[in-house]
Amino acid sequence: MKVKVKTKKAAAKRFKKTGTGKLSRMKANKSHILNKKTTKRKRNLRKDALVDATSEKTMKKLLPYL
Repeated sequence: MKVKVKTKKAAAKRFKKTGTGKLSRMKANKSHILNKKTTKRKRNLRKDALVDATSEKTMKKLLPYL
């Protein structure tokens, strides 16, 4: 009997797959204490980033069907 592999829901909410198969994520430090951060810094935090190669293998195990 084969066991289903479950997706880790916490990871599924945080990562999206790009067209090339890489994982994208949102940047941290954008939720509170924003008055001391410059406008430029806050603007750059809006953009999404790619998951680095060292973590990507682990993330893909957490997200088997993504």
